[in-house]
Amino acid sequence: MTAATPSKQLRRHEWLTLLQRAAVSRRGTVGLSLAGFVVLVAVVGAIWTPDSPTAFLYEPLQKPSVQVLLGGDYLGRDVLSRVLAGGWVLLVMAVAATVIGVSLGAFQGIEAAYLGGRTDTMIMRGMDVFLAFPAIVLALLIVGTVGPKLWLIVLAVGLGHVPQVARVMRATALDIAERDYVKAVELQGVKPTRIITGEILPNLVSPLMVELGLRLTYSIVVIAGLSFLGFGQQPPAPSWGNMISENRIGLQTNPWAVVVPAALIALLAIGTNLFADAVARAAIGADREVEQAFVRTEAAKASQ
Repeated sequence: MTAATPSKQLRRHEWLTLLQRAAVSRRGTVGLSLAGFVVLVAVVGAIWTPDSPTAFLYEPLQKPSVQVLLGGDYLGRDVLSRVLAGGWVLLVMAVAATVIGVSLGAFQGIEAAYLGGRTDTMIMRGMDVFLAFPAIVLALLIVGTVGPKLWLIVLAVGLGHVPQVARVMRATALDIAERDYVKAVELQGVKPTRIITGEILPNLVSPLMVELGLRLTYSIVVIAGLSFLGFGQQPPAPSWGNMISENRIGLQTNPWAVVVPAALIALLAIGTNLFADAVARAAIGADREVEQAFVRTEAAKASQ
């Protein structure tokens, strides 16, 4: 058994350890609490709302009261009901876009690092072309051309993540691709795809987890921004980003119609970002432990 094998086996199951360490850290606990609160609001809203979020029940921009906790929006609809019902679609879209972007970007980056040569050059130059367009601009270009379809927004935001993820994963995979256990599998005639998914990818859990957290934050912000610009769910469907845009005219009369959805978006983005940072710190600590274990093993062998 080579010295690399224990490290390989550790990294195959590292994602659970990373999540546990990140969750119990102070930064991770705060991040999970913030994001968890917003997710709870969205889940409750998907199941129950006090009133219909599309019904005209009150005076336009009616101020909050005991009967109407957050008042009415610019058309007289219940703000609380629209806040509760307007979050779950954003969460689903953000998660889907993140999974698409990180999956495609990780595979492209690892493939470029492992195959090298002309393949590496072609893939990374293609990523450079994508990087010339900011994620929000690329999404606006695609959605503005075809139309504000939800699946298209998810795809556009996901594609915007691909070049950044590919560059990060390529840089990390370059070292893994040269490890002895990868070369040993190559000598057995295993296909490159199986080597990438079975030998290299399991050893990139740490950066992959960090990228998932960071890209989820970006997905939330970009999708909410597109909704604010009118490219998300179309009225009268409730949407946090669209609520901010619609109710700006009544900010002085009933600010809660703008403040509450904006605060929920901010809390969700801050929470996911804090937890991603906690995962990154846990990953650094895990790497140090692996290095220390390797040094102790080599020292023990030398002393025998």
